[in-house]
Amino acid sequence: MFKTGDEAVRWIHSRKKFGSRPGLIRVNELLKLCGHPEKNTIGIHIAGTNGKGSTVTYLRCLLEMQKLAVGTFTSPYIESFYERISINGKAISAEEFVQLANEFRPLVDSMDEDTRYQGITEFEILTAMAFSYFQKHADIAIFEAGIGGKWDSTNVFIPILTAITTIGLDHTDILGETEEEIALQKAGIIKKNIPIVTGNISQNAVKIIEEVASKKNAPLSKKNTSYQVHYVRQSPESHSPKDSISGEMFHFENEDFQFLNLRIPLCGKYQVENAATALQLFLLYCQQQNKAIQKESIQKALEKARWPGRMEKISSQPTIIIDGAHNPHAIKEFVDTVTEKFQQGKKYILFSALTTKNSRKMIRQMQQIPNNCLIITTFDYPKALKKKDLVRENSQFKYYQEWQQGIKEIVAKMGSKDTLFITGSLYFVSQVRTYLLDDRRCLEGI
Repeated sequence: MFKTGDEAVRWIHSRKKFGSRPGLIRVNELLKLCGHPEKNTIGIHIAGTNGKGSTVTYLRCLLEMQKLAVGTFTSPYIESFYERISINGKAISAEEFVQLANEFRPLVDSMDEDTRYQGITEFEILTAMAFSYFQKHADIAIFEAGIGGKWDSTNVFIPILTAITTIGLDHTDILGETEEEIALQKAGIIKKNIPIVTGNISQNAVKIIEEVASKKNAPLSKKNTSYQVHYVRQSPESHSPKDSISGEMFHFENEDFQFLNLRIPLCGKYQVENAATALQLFLLYCQQQNKAIQKESIQKALEKARWPGRMEKISSQPTIIIDGAHNPHAIKEFVDTVTEKFQQGKKYILFSALTTKNSRKMIRQMQQIPNNCLIITTFDYPKALKKKDLVRENSQFKYYQEWQQGIKEIVAKMGSKDTLFITGSLYFVSQVRTYLLDDRRCLEGI
């Protein structure tokens, strides 16, 4: 029996993160053993290469305005492991997690004794735990797919709505090497007669999603067809570090509604697209449930959205911003945002990634940022990028074996108009964020 949250989390982490055998047989067996909570869950399923977490957050805030207890299952975590299973933005408590772990441990042990089910993974166990928890505590739950869609552990229930936010080249060793192949995997979440919303997706990838939706008679809402989003460019009066993270404004319309001058606190044009995807999902939900819709409530909900580690300002003096742009698709959005929003001063970029990502392409992308100074580092995590992984780039960029030292040295030479961006792997960003927020002294006296 686990007595503390740390013990329960250590047990979860002792399992493999992802399975070597693809398929849903293990998670389905675990769900059967715990009474099929997924069959009693009213939920929304969201897949996509990037933008899932932000879309989940916007949608949660919108649904909360309907006085609902909204469960969210997300990954990876930024602030606390427990945040992966949350209700209305509040993470499951350590005590509740211990109780869940004690309920699931015997079930997992019994599965390990059967060759058909042994080796159930951390993600599969957490997925089943989330369904069990939400069955008891949530009115509605939003599940973020982990990798892909078709064979993802979250793809075990019949949602009331589904969404695919974006399609880009990531996890190509698992999902395929083209956008079309990846789109087919993501489209695996589409269910018969269940509405599907798509975000900013290329024409070739959307075509694949359209074909799957048509075969399953799933009503499809496409960006720029079923709903329109118009980005309102902010006045570029100074674009200094102090006023460049003030959020965004946009107009939204579909065949039934038009909302002008909606504001979101998160920065970047891609965040507007994520918010629009969430809003289209919310409007479909309200129509399904015959709920009243008020612009004032929508605006209040969107303004509440917070998503740590996404263009998040950690310090104002000096200006330090962290952004979990962990693949080339996300780095492109990062580059576009920095180029547009930060036109003054030098842009220092401290970057690290996993060796499973296309780091060389990401580095080339970041070199396009005007007046940049790119620095590479590593961090404490399996498969974290090391100096030897970038042999050809070794002479081009400064490399820090200890990112903490890198931050201190960069900050020491920054001018008042300069900005330090810390980006790359979400696991890296999470470690940096904890370090900077927990110990402000690391920035003092420099």
